[in-house]
Amino acid sequence: MSASSASGPGIGLSIAVLTVSDTRTPDTDTSGQYLVQALEAAGHSCFAHNIVPDDIYQIRALLSVWIAEPAVQVVLVTGGTGFSGRDSTPEAVAPLFDKSIEGFGEVFRALSFAEIGSSTVQSRALGGLANNTLIFCMPGSTGACRTAWTGIIREQLDSDHRPCNFVGVLRARATLS
Repeated sequence: MSASSASGPGIGLSIAVLTVSDTRTPDTDTSGQYLVQALEAAGHSCFAHNIVPDDIYQIRALLSVWIAEPAVQVVLVTGGTGFSGRDSTPEAVAPLFDKSIEGFGEVFRALSFAEIGSSTVQSRALGGLANNTLIFCMPGSTGACRTAWTGIIREQLDSDHRPCNFVGVLRARATLS
């Protein structure tokens, strides 16, 4: 599937979006809604968009299903990356990684610092590869998702972005029905 977008032409990917929150509903999940709209505007398809409570085992259970699903190439996770009592996305997701993308969290925090200052040190944004499925975890605010998408993820999911992108490491997408 070819895609034309503001980030350039490329290969359309199948992407799942997971919102981690004890309080968000489909109507109030603005960060998840933003990610779905942004990925579709870039020529990708949304495989699924779910909300799970901030619980290590519920997060891990759904991610494990998506990682095993041949049709899912990328998972975008929003929420649960802070320091409050129930924020547990990094603890749930990191053990699933075959390889970590150390630079994702580092670059995200550098971009975020320009927007929110020192509060960015409380972000535990992370990324990695699990079963050839890319996973990017970012804070739950819509602004943080916009920063991660426009500053890093959009280009790295564009097969035409040079000098390199992540599209080449992803498994081939199964036929979607």
